[in-house]
Amino acid sequence: MVSLPVVEIFASRQGEGAQTGRPAVFVRLGGCNLACPWCDTDFRHAETLTVPAILQRVDALAEGVRSVIVTGGEPMIHEELPDLLEALKGGGRWIGIETNGVIAPSDEVRRLLDYIAVSPKALYEPLYDDERMVTEADEVRIVVDGAVDAFCKTMRERIRARHYFLSPCEREGKMNWEETVETLGRLNRNHRNHPWLLSVQSHKLAGFR
Repeated sequence: MVSLPVVEIFASRQGEGAQTGRPAVFVRLGGCNLACPWCDTDFRHAETLTVPAILQRVDALAEGVRSVIVTGGEPMIHEELPDLLEALKGGGRWIGIETNGVIAPSDEVRRLLDYIAVSPKALYEPLYDDERMVTEADEVRIVVDGAVDAFCKTMRERIRARHYFLSPCEREGKMNWEETVETLGRLNRNHRNHPWLLSVQSHKLAGFR
């Protein structure tokens, strides 16, 4: 029976990006193909669950919520992902996914998704110089973990999306707000009609998961 590593499954609201405020059940998968030093998810510790077991937990938390967001870690590294998405979609759910964008979804996976949020990592820029990367998404979110201007411009050229966001980077409990806002200002000098926007982890500010 198909199974996947699961860090946690919980009900909350989307806290960042264009879907902020959307009630959803989050399925956080274990494992990742990157190792960002500021990552706030311990994706190494996960329990192995079958797809029916995952669905059972999702249904127990849903309480009328029809949205599921699959996140990680990195969901795209799992060969069993289509089986999970197929099962979730069979319940008539809206399905979103959060990915670092190094691996593009297959056609099979793409048809099962309602929303793709890509968060490319400047620290691993060489990995995106590859035909396998995501080139179409609903939104792009880039963490300002240093001088990311050139990286943002490159990702904007290579990933077609409806929304582009910058997010501050949290290190040792501190956010680099000023650096992030200054970066926004520089990037938006040439994007008056379709600007980069600020995305914050509002779930942390508001005190929910």
